[in-house]
Amino acid sequence: MAEKPEPFRVLYCGVCTLPAEYCEFGPDFEKCKPWLIQNAPDVYPDLIQEANSKEADKVSEQLQSVGISSDGTAPPPSSANSGTSTTKKEEVKRLPGGKIKKKDKQEVVIEKVVRNKRKCVTIVKGLELFGIKLSDASKKLGKKFATGASVVKGPTEKEQIDVQGDIAYDIVEFITTTWPDVPETAIYFIEDGRKVPAA
Repeated sequence: MAEKPEPFRVLYCGVCTLPAEYCEFGPDFEKCKPWLIQNAPDVYPDLIQEANSKEADKVSEQLQSVGISSDGTAPPPSSANSGTSTTKKEEVKRLPGGKIKKKDKQEVVIEKVVRNKRKCVTIVKGLELFGIKLSDASKKLGKKFATGASVVKGPTEKEQIDVQGDIAYDIVEFITTTWPDVPETAIYFIEDGRKVPAA
């Protein structure tokens, strides 16, 4: 009788959950490197050499930055850079798969689209960024302007409000009075492909 083969043990990365051999093809190989150096040094021997050279470079930079001054104190190196890097990290949000999502600006964009040569539709985007429920907003817009208003997904897969009729300029006053959280400076029109402030 033939011997049963033993199952093969696969080492999975603790960061990206891919097999250790495939981490370099994963979403964020830089985050996986410390884990791989500690747990799977035989898979990527170049990483250990790279880490050692980086440590040596850091030590040499620290030695070069140490200077002798008359009062015995020296300013810490790269203190100006640390403040800017933290603000950049706050603006950017990482999504699964390594994609980066920038934080949306709080602004309401109003656009008028002409259909069938005569019919107009006014599109309102961005109300949800101010904490406004789009379904409630569409009901209020429909009652105020006596037209049909509905929440639909736009071409960018974000929800927007479609209001029948050309009410682009009347809608600004209604939005600012109904929802005081929305300042008039945050409302923009799209005219001829350009974003124009409403104020």
